Amino acid sequence: MKPVPVPSTAEPSMGDAPPILTLQDVTVVFDGFRALNALTFKIFEGEIRCIIGPNGAGKTTMMDVVTGKTKPATGTVRLGSETDLRRWSPPRIAQAGIGRKFQKPSVFENHTVWQNLELARTTRRRWQEDLFAPADLHGQVDAMLARLFLTEQRDRIAGAISHGQKQRLEIGMLLMQQPRLLLLDEPAAGLSDHDTAQLAELLLSLRGKYSLAVVEHDMEFVAALSGQTGTVTVLAQGSVLASGTLDEVKRNPVVIESYLGR
Repeated sequence: MKPVPVPSTAEPSMGDAPPILTLQDVTVVFDGFRALNALTFKIFEGEIRCIIGPNGAGKTTMMDVVTGKTKPATGTVRLGSETDLRRWSPPRIAQAGIGRKFQKPSVFENHTVWQNLELARTTRRRWQEDLFAPADLHGQVDAMLARLFLTEQRDRIAGAISHGQKQRLEIGMLLMQQPRLLLLDEPAAGLSDHDTAQLAELLLSLRGKYSLAVVEHDMEFVAALSGQTGTVTVLAQGSVLASGTLDEVKRNPVVIESYLGR
């Protein structure tokens, strides 16, 4: 019998880029069920890391651990070289620069698109910064509107814009806070082809400037983000099943058997 190749779980390097997030042997148990099982992987500065896997693989639990919503039984979680995030509260983790976007967009629906971005910018400022607020705040917001393809929507009430536009607006709100790491949970879910293409263009424009972890099921969207050389991590049963380029994981027989299907 021909042996089945063992999937690679080794972390690809990113040249000289240091890791922005390190999970080491992270285990989460719910009523005897291991939602995460010694989960270990790194995301590097400036990287867009796509994370895929079947339902129940542990993707959402991983994000819950990183943001402090769930405390693991064992393991370490580090932002850069800082202290294990398990010791920090969710507000402190957010203040340290980890932003999270859930699948359903969350915006201030009774405010304009422009006001949403302005409010997101000011929520991170301390009172000392308010005294010396940059005079070009309007310019910052207008530049973000252009990046989000929302310039024509600037004065519309956020509750009246489309689902895809709300998705981009919420990402823009997170970007206004200058995050060190963005966690995006299925941002392409429910989008039209046009909105998916604009979202991919937006996220690709962030590569090298921000670090992103994108959980997604839409393989065409993953292909657009990861390209030929980007790293895709496959989770299954709470552990890393494989890591590599999208082409490598798609050709991996163990990944095909457990997730992609034949």
